[in-house]
Amino acid sequence: MAFRSRRGFLKAASAAGVAAAAGHLLAPFSRAQASGLGGAFRVDLDTRRTLAPLDRNIFGSFLEHLGRAIYEGIYDPGTPLADGNGFRTDVLDEIRKMQVPMVRYPGGNFVSGYHWLDGVGPKKDRPTVLEKAWDSVETNQFGTNEFLAWCKLAGTTPLMGLNLGTGTPEMAAALVEYLNVEKGTKWSDLRRSHGIAEPYGVTNWCLGNEMDGPWQIGHMSATEYGEKAADAGRQMRYVDRNLKLIACGSSGPRTSTFLVWDREVLEQCYEYVDGISLHRYFDNTTETAGNSAYFLALNLSMERQINQVAAVCDYVQGIKRSPKKLWLSFDEWNVWYRARNGVDVDGQGRQAPHLLEEVYNLEDALLVGGLINSLLRNSDRVRVGCLAQLVNVIAPIMTNATGMYLQTIFYPYNWALQYARGAALQVLVEPGPSYEVPGYGKVPYLDVAGTLDADGTVTLFILNRDLSNGHQVEITWEAKAGSRLLDSYVLTGSDLKAMNGFDAPKRVVPQAAEKPVTSAGSTKMEVPARSYSVYRWGA
Repeated sequence: MAFRSRRGFLKAASAAGVAAAAGHLLAPFSRAQASGLGGAFRVDLDTRRTLAPLDRNIFGSFLEHLGRAIYEGIYDPGTPLADGNGFRTDVLDEIRKMQVPMVRYPGGNFVSGYHWLDGVGPKKDRPTVLEKAWDSVETNQFGTNEFLAWCKLAGTTPLMGLNLGTGTPEMAAALVEYLNVEKGTKWSDLRRSHGIAEPYGVTNWCLGNEMDGPWQIGHMSATEYGEKAADAGRQMRYVDRNLKLIACGSSGPRTSTFLVWDREVLEQCYEYVDGISLHRYFDNTTETAGNSAYFLALNLSMERQINQVAAVCDYVQGIKRSPKKLWLSFDEWNVWYRARNGVDVDGQGRQAPHLLEEVYNLEDALLVGGLINSLLRNSDRVRVGCLAQLVNVIAPIMTNATGMYLQTIFYPYNWALQYARGAALQVLVEPGPSYEVPGYGKVPYLDVAGTLDADGTVTLFILNRDLSNGHQVEITWEAKAGSRLLDSYVLTGSDLKAMNGFDAPKRVVPQAAEKPVTSAGSTKMEVPARSYSVYRWGA
């Protein structure tokens, strides 16, 4: 965590939403509340045209030993809400319902100073240490085995992060041996002595975190990191040849070494890795100066970043004459800009301090919907994605001692988890009303993305960036029209700054959308101003 072909046209002009069923305290949307009606958009939809099979791991998440993400987040022993393992049952139940496919752990900045041996074995023997990345106290009462047990209960897959800051390639390979070798070796027998007889078979690994950043423990040059990652990759694959390894890419476009870092790293370790990481946090202050219309177009900068990093990967593939094409892991992304001052990122030597507890509003949720659309449109290259993070720390789920509530950004994320399945569709949005955005030119008000499930279900996600007007949408079905509307939900409201909280947990939640009308191969509907909607049709 740090501080025009048809296809080309599709990537620039399309975008969409996500869903989660729930009631709404606001009055149902009606045309009278649309603050006017803007122009019409035509969407050409051909279910015979798909971009790529959708890897479910693109909608993963992230848990770091930071603030209250672990302690008081997913792990809270001694409280009425905890099970026999100390896991929060309310949080665990919610995450299980969400069907989060993958969770990255244990960091983040934290991992660059973390020694995994501190967090295994009898809890009474684990050391309490000063955690330097966030100036906190780490008790190590929750470690690797607790996380993997939690993953099993949550129905999710681990994406393990490795310490390539203060850690060594030798200890990275030792962790693979500890987790994945059945028995008969030093590290596998240590695991068995800790009460875990069967190996875990962990496949997905991040080789470090944001090593380009001067804030990172063990920060080094791209060449130094690339050589270290190559050594770690070699040693890890000597233990288990089935691993999928992700190199540490640039921390984001705002760094001075963006893209140069990625190229120099891959020149050292290309043959030892399968993917490279991308990170990005979006803010509504320095990036947009509080301009909501500008803010809601920032998902286009995610797409630009994806295209740039993919181009670097392909360049290195070319100069190495490699048959292997790397995929991308966008393993940190979210809105984050409020909880970034000195107090919010400094634990001041406390255990589980309240850090990075961003409270999200409606416009944040709308942008998250747009970002999900961007991931869908680029799912031919992005194979892993992690909303950062999952609980309490810049997260969709917030807890206190007695319960939890769902932040506004939960809903678009949950819609993706529930409904975006199968393959991403090529969705053609013909030019419609647009507005000028600095650095991006004319941006269409509507951003549409879609998926086609194996059973023929078509799902469309629609972001309306227009702050004042609803827009009419006409879908022309180039193949068989969606005959049966399964669901239609919208996330909207009159106040972009409205937030949920423990005092008002349902101030901003989805509501039923106005049902579209289908006839003669065409479907018509109206999406309200400042909204993110999801529509699903059965075959």
